[in-house]
Amino acid sequence: MTHKFRKTVVSAALAGAAVFASNAFAAPAGTGPMNSIADSWHNLGSGNIKGATPNGGTPANHSTQTGEICVFCHTPHGGDNSAAVPIWNRKLNDPANYIRYSANNSTTFDAEEGEVGSTTIACLSCHDGAQAIDALINAPGSGNYTDWSTAPFGSAAYLAWAGGSTSMTGADINPATGALASGIVQNLGTDLSNDHPVSMQYGGGGITGAGGVATGTTIDPDFTQVGTARSINDQSGSAVSMVMNAKANPSPTINTVFWIERSDSLNPNDRDREDVIMYTRNHGGQFQPFVECGSCHDPHNVDNPTFLRTSNGIPSTNTALAAMFPGSVNDPASGLCLTCHAK
Repeated sequence: MTHKFRKTVVSAALAGAAVFASNAFAAPAGTGPMNSIADSWHNLGSGNIKGATPNGGTPANHSTQTGEICVFCHTPHGGDNSAAVPIWNRKLNDPANYIRYSANNSTTFDAEEGEVGSTTIACLSCHDGAQAIDALINAPGSGNYTDWSTAPFGSAAYLAWAGGSTSMTGADINPATGALASGIVQNLGTDLSNDHPVSMQYGGGGITGAGGVATGTTIDPDFTQVGTARSINDQSGSAVSMVMNAKANPSPTINTVFWIERSDSLNPNDRDREDVIMYTRNHGGQFQPFVECGSCHDPHNVDNPTFLRTSNGIPSTNTALAAMFPGSVNDPASGLCLTCHAK
């Protein structure tokens, strides 16, 4: 069964375009709509059908050694349990190796930063370009496991299949190391000072939570607040509202989770993949919402360009993108940015 993650409200003009073939590989050369992770750029297996990477490199990155998809991030056994993501199949870099946004000494940066961690450091285990993207803790097949706790970061020895890390193909792959080539946005590098800040307090801090209840206001008032709905219009003129929300989590170490509820998300009454997710950190003895890579991106969400949780607006006149992401057409311009930023 192919799972679809389309928005609950789609205009009549798009209804026909939202009906796709059930076969995940039916779209020609990655130009048609994406229905699942299998026909997205995050499929790094041999079944990848993308004719090019998002920045135009050809062919799209993929391995010639396995048709598996999930294995490039997850493993059912022996994953890195220091990662704040499920059964992670990649070694995490040392947080000290990253230059954070605060290195810019910006006078308008109000938030305190934690060390690079949470879901962010998991994303960076591919996207910092410092480790081959087919360097896996537990490669496909029997007997291909490497103890993640003792193996050095970036070691190609993680990969036990024939051909080593040079088994990756694609214009964005360094054929000598299997690592992402330089000069492309997918390769963020270890200097994060020129990227949207991550591992930082939402809105400069001020919001805390306990038992599933969020309280307080952000130190910087130009952000969506607890209990106060804001709205923006999509490109058809319909209003989309958003409000900072929270609910209880059964974990004893993180008892509150935060998100910005969008009225056009999949489930307007609860947190879902098309809301903007905040990640809870115990900072200064208080549970607080923090911004991480996963706040804006969901690696499994194929509804929007670049795996965004909600799009920044695709006008219907952009026929190429509209064909690939029909559920994102007429979203508010800069809608993702304006979900958090009250500008």
